[in-house]
Amino acid sequence: MLDILKDAIQSSLNKQITYEQYMNTVLYHENKGYYKKDQVKVGKKGDFITSSNISNVFGKLFATLFHKLIALEKIPPYICEIGGGNGRFAKAVLDELQDSFIETYQKITYIMIETSPYHQRLQRDILPVDKKVIQYQSLDEAKRDFPVFHGIVFSNELFDAFPVRVIEKNDNTIYEVKITLTEEEQLTEILVPLTDEQINKYLDANKIVLTNGQRFEIPLQMLSYLEELTSFLGNAIVFTVDYGYTNAEWKETARIRGSLRGYYNHQLIHNPLLHPGEMDLTTHIHFDTLVTYSSKLGLEFVKKCRQDEFLLEAGILTFLQDNFDPNPFSEKSKQNRAIRSLIMDSGMSASFHVLIQQKNVKVSWENIFQGK
Repeated sequence: MLDILKDAIQSSLNKQITYEQYMNTVLYHENKGYYKKDQVKVGKKGDFITSSNISNVFGKLFATLFHKLIALEKIPPYICEIGGGNGRFAKAVLDELQDSFIETYQKITYIMIETSPYHQRLQRDILPVDKKVIQYQSLDEAKRDFPVFHGIVFSNELFDAFPVRVIEKNDNTIYEVKITLTEEEQLTEILVPLTDEQINKYLDANKIVLTNGQRFEIPLQMLSYLEELTSFLGNAIVFTVDYGYTNAEWKETARIRGSLRGYYNHQLIHNPLLHPGEMDLTTHIHFDTLVTYSSKLGLEFVKKCRQDEFLLEAGILTFLQDNFDPNPFSEKSKQNRAIRSLIMDSGMSASFHVLIQQKNVKVSWENIFQGK
């Protein structure tokens, strides 16, 4: 991977590449990119963990919501999961629908969009692919069979993996942070006066004013993907689970150095230039931008709340097992512990938010969150 990056830098204008180019290479290079390689990424043996990998109860709860939307609100029986990873969320959803809502299960088609060939293979090991589940590597590929998608779209930690541009303000001047090589051919950052009009338009449109010393990520690829996604949607509900900040939160002192970082063997790595191709890179998403930009594209805002609050409102406590089980390793005990970890203030849910949007539909959401 280092040789690939060196070649890219040496052949680029001024021998510099943007962070967006760097992230695209180290994460998505066809052979050497982190997400393309045959290695475990999620779970104890990987580099990070997601809510759906803590317990199947996360998927079970969403299965009840999906069932209500389809059975009560007549949303078309198609579920599209973008960035489905190892398939554990999809399996939990399908198992719960089959066990508890068989009529809904029989109607649905589950679409998985996943760029990683490795993760697609893991999905095929546990999911009824070509029976109930259809796999695609991209939205473009899915559009060949579904030119307009009607149904439910779900993603968990999708946008935080999108490559970003990085800027920094010093001495009242805004610079773009780019990547070049030292004389010893080591990766290093370099500050270049900002000239990109797309970035300037983003700052103006979102009324972003940086302070001296502040570093900030610009999610241009997220905007492009929102255009692609909304053009795919017909009558649809969109659930987005991710971590991020509002524009007001970005201004807080704790965010002054931005949010771009790596995860390597479950360790937080502050230097994103370390372990290229071997480490996950992530940023906190811009929730205000996601909401306002997609609203202009036809996605109506329904609600956004912290994941723990959402889980409680959606009824996760109904999955608690009342009977005491002396075996701490039983499925009942593990599920109860997982529920507690998902709703505790100190748990991972406190860092995540759930965003709900809708397009061309009107849902009685009180039936979904309070209905029987």
